[in-house]
Amino acid sequence: MSLQVEKLEKNMVKLTIEASAEELDAAIEKAYQKNKGKISVQGFRKGKAPRAVIEKMYGTSVFFEDAANVLIPEAYDNAVKESDLEIVSQPDIHVVQIEKGKPFVFTAEVAVKPEVTLGDYKGIEVEKIEVTVSDDEVSAELDRVREQNSRTISVEDRAVENNDIAVIDFEGFVDGVAFEGGKGTDYSLVIGSHSFIDTFEEQLVGKKAGEETEVNVTFPEDYQAAELAGKAAVFKVTVKEIKVKELPELNDEFAQDVSEFETLEEYKADVKKNLEEKKYNAAMSAKEEAVVDTVIENAAMEIPEAMIETQVRQMADDFARRIQQQGLSLEQYFQFTGMDPQKFLESIRPQALKRIQSRLVLEAIVKAENIEVSEEELNKELEGMAAAYKMELDKLKELMSDKDKETMSMDIAVQKAVDVITAAAVEK
Repeated sequence: MSLQVEKLEKNMVKLTIEASAEELDAAIEKAYQKNKGKISVQGFRKGKAPRAVIEKMYGTSVFFEDAANVLIPEAYDNAVKESDLEIVSQPDIHVVQIEKGKPFVFTAEVAVKPEVTLGDYKGIEVEKIEVTVSDDEVSAELDRVREQNSRTISVEDRAVENNDIAVIDFEGFVDGVAFEGGKGTDYSLVIGSHSFIDTFEEQLVGKKAGEETEVNVTFPEDYQAAELAGKAAVFKVTVKEIKVKELPELNDEFAQDVSEFETLEEYKADVKKNLEEKKYNAAMSAKEEAVVDTVIENAAMEIPEAMIETQVRQMADDFARRIQQQGLSLEQYFQFTGMDPQKFLESIRPQALKRIQSRLVLEAIVKAENIEVSEEELNKELEGMAAAYKMELDKLKELMSDKDKETMSMDIAVQKAVDVITAAAVEK
């Protein structure tokens, strides 16, 4: 394999990677072995036709696509190692030459980690932290705990009201035809949560358990599914059950049930103390964020578009995994919220950019301040991770690569950098 590295504008690099004609032929042979059982050639049993016969019948390029898919991943990985570049995006691959008897050539355009020129990062001015907790805030927290400890009970003697939980079956139709993703069974819908489009929830108010009804809605003009955008739809809905939350009474018995305290007054005092701690921690986080924001403003860096796109995609994938754990697909999320994939990606782009900028300046501060992470600090972090995953520490270490440990060490160093610049900030 041979490699040429060409620097482009805005921290982009083009790798031109060449594999030998022999490597290409070996990849074509792998592609032939993989696909020969799917190709029918007159005069030969399926899977028994020689490669030369298939190439003569279908053209010499018949196995090129699969051969390229065999060659590119390994050749690209080897090129990345040889180039010693710090690549921060997925490669944009283009095949330049693929021809029997000649070297296989392709290019990979990638973003590389930008250089950061730090400005002032110590002595940043921030607002003074002041923490107070009102009686209303204590009452709101008590109500939240009551909500957590509520019972859900069925209601049979009345119709659906606002804030009820309606358990429904539904199916949506446009012009009398059921559409994909518009059907649900035993769905618990909180009336007034506005989690369904248009006036869907409001139209269930007044319906009784066991009642079938039709709900008329109109999809937004900018709805993500083009075939539904702006269309009127009819949902056939069956209200199967009506539920309400029953909150516990606020007294000493409640305090004993939810805490280690004997009286409500003792519990209230503890709630206030915890709220003060949370507010202080939140204020410290806001202070850290304000300091980092100013350090970003004072720094200079040129972030390649491909790096931002990669971060956006990673965040979108993380979001999809989280909502799947809650039993909702990304498509259903888009449908129920009226969001479309492009708007969703655009909405998380500012956060993706901020995440990149923060990491880059903090890593630059780690370097500027010669911040190091000891073996003891790394082990402490690993112990916490092992406890979270209920694993033996030694087993966790075995499963982690050197790269994983390097990343974790840098994460610790970055947090130490945050501590350095926050401690050096000036309250005004």
